[in-house]
Amino acid sequence: MTTPEPDPLSRPVTAGIVTALVGFTSAFVIVLTGLRAVGATPAQAASGLLTVCVMMGLGSLILAWRYRMPITVAWSTPGAALLAATGAVEGGWPAAVGAFLVVGGLIVLTGLWPHLGRLIARIPPSIAQAMLAGVLLPLCLAPVTGIVANPWGVIPVVLTWLVFVRLAPRWAVPLAFVAAAVVVGVSLAQEGASVDPALLVPRVELTMPTLTLGALVSLAVPLYIVTMASQNVPGVAIMRSFGYEVPWRPAMLATGIGTIIGAPAGGHAVNLAAISAALAAGPDADADPKRRWVAGVSTGAASLVLGAASAAFAALVLLAPEAVIPAVAGLALFGAFGNAVQQAIDDPGERMPAVVTFLVAASGVAILGVSAAFWALVAGLVVRTMLHAGRRRTA
Repeated sequence: MTTPEPDPLSRPVTAGIVTALVGFTSAFVIVLTGLRAVGATPAQAASGLLTVCVMMGLGSLILAWRYRMPITVAWSTPGAALLAATGAVEGGWPAAVGAFLVVGGLIVLTGLWPHLGRLIARIPPSIAQAMLAGVLLPLCLAPVTGIVANPWGVIPVVLTWLVFVRLAPRWAVPLAFVAAAVVVGVSLAQEGASVDPALLVPRVELTMPTLTLGALVSLAVPLYIVTMASQNVPGVAIMRSFGYEVPWRPAMLATGIGTIIGAPAGGHAVNLAAISAALAAGPDADADPKRRWVAGVSTGAASLVLGAASAAFAALVLLAPEAVIPAVAGLALFGAFGNAVQQAIDDPGERMPAVVTFLVAASGVAILGVSAAFWALVAGLVVRTMLHAGRRRTA
């Protein structure tokens, strides 16, 4: 009786490439949008995109190789959406870069000091997810408003997304971006415009960071909370569901140090992959769980290649007609928005604080120069404390 031949390594290698491609094409527009919103020039935003690609590529390579697990590192998509909703802060782009540095430091501290991680875990998931849903709402409206602003440019993108949500959900957003690229190409051809070759060359733009109270409160604190609650904690849970116990301290140190290194070049945050982690860690990557770590290494290598092409993607976004790219970003966030809303209101006992949190975050109102995301957390926690205190007294 012969032993069956194991699957070729091409299977986990391909799974890793698909993981990187889906993650990149589904969310790079959101990263660029967020960086531009907090004050980055087009060149600085392109540098930030390059940097996070490199950091998440190196992080995936190191962690997957060292621990023989399909650990994948990604950029903080919810964090980028938070940047887009927050907009410019006191001190401008240098202050935003300072906030990115602080986030990296906090992630490192989370790995070194478990009490900080437990403190973050005490924030009710319903409130954290309600804040995220409120931040995402205005961005998710972009496809709707875009159809009115530029129907000929946005409708093909939305229709492509809708068709592939039905046929191949994993590829719906990447193919919507392909449709957007076609729209951009047609627009350039009609205008007779040309692309400056210099825009296609990846380059690093360093910024001297500054620290301002407004940026720390408006950006650093919410970005850290969103990254931990929506990426790192779920990422560990997803890996555990496939039988892998992620080494918490090394993972936090790797992603935190990566964030610190990348911040001066415009990188906002890197973290453990959450939803896309299943592509590399699941049985589709390889029937043998002990060989799936190859998919993690492959994801890292593919991320480095995509980083080399990041300038071209950034140039495409820069040349796009009105409303087309925001529509792609909005479509890419539909799934995250739906998950956040569901988790926010899932527990009837937590629903009212979650609703308050959501509405304050969605309002976009800044008070004392501090973003709505921070005040949403404060409002939700205050309402929750008062309601629960009243219940305890009644009991």
